Amino acid sequence: MSHLESLIAEYLDWQGYVVRRNIKVGRLSHGGWEMELDIVGYHPASNTVIHYEPSIDALSWEKRKARYLKKFQAGRTYIFTEVFSWLPPETPLKQVAVFISRPREKNEIAGGILVSIDELMREIRAKVIERGPMCRNAISEQYPLLRTLQMTHSGYYKVI
Repeated sequence: MSHLESLIAEYLDWQGYVVRRNIKVGRLSHGGWEMELDIVGYHPASNTVIHYEPSIDALSWEKRKARYLKKFQAGRTYIFTEVFSWLPPETPLKQVAVFISRPREKNEIAGGILVSIDELMREIRAKVIERGPMCRNAISEQYPLLRTLQMTHSGYYKVI
């Protein structure tokens, strides 16, 4: 699992999602799997599912589009049959591709939302900063990446 995948999984878990990572889906008759889904989370309070596929590739947009059509279709096919099989298939599903950057005019790819790493980091950073300094409201040590962000952005006793 990449550092980015670990951060996304920590962030979702911290936000109350039930998180599954690097799930192989679609067992093939000749062996192997059709696809691996990077991060899938279910939020019981809002009854929503989110599927993240981060990548730091340097592929062309055409190759990315083809790749993410397969990834997101596999997500739509298997999330409600193999990952969270106890959820009804009409449960709202949000799919997100995370790339190093994105052109301003591109907001979606292959039916999913497109965000840059910087946009995702802005969201995570804002939530971490809301917690304030660690001495008053430390993020649990089970989230070492988020806790490190809290230390670097909010400090231990006072905002840095």
